[in-house]
Amino acid sequence: MLSYVQGESAYIWKKNILENLEVETLEYVTIGKFLIDLKKKFGKRNDETIKVAELKKVEQRSRTMEMFVQEFRRAARESKYEKRLLVEEFKWGMNEVIKRKLIEAEWPPRSIEQ
Repeated sequence: MLSYVQGESAYIWKKNILENLEVETLEYVTIGKFLIDLKKKFGKRNDETIKVAELKKVEQRSRTMEMFVQEFRRAARESKYEKRLLVEEFKWGMNEVIKRKLIEAEWPPRSIEQ
């Protein structure tokens, strides 16, 4: 999965390659050299970025809170998010009904362990 910046960068890179093909100034002698360069520029995926994207996709939907918490913990483990950001992501993924009840609670929980 490419981020917006990576996607934009890949688009510009592709456009440059196509322009070079049109004027026959392509620097690649073989497809192998082209693929090596492609992997150098876009093949390394940032594991932390992938984990953050995975974390942002975790939603409770109709599952129990326990199931949501377990999936969230698994996704959060390697995201390297700090505590405050984890809390915000957790809140975004929660079922709207439960989120509303927690907002209205007299003593809202301070962590997912409560």
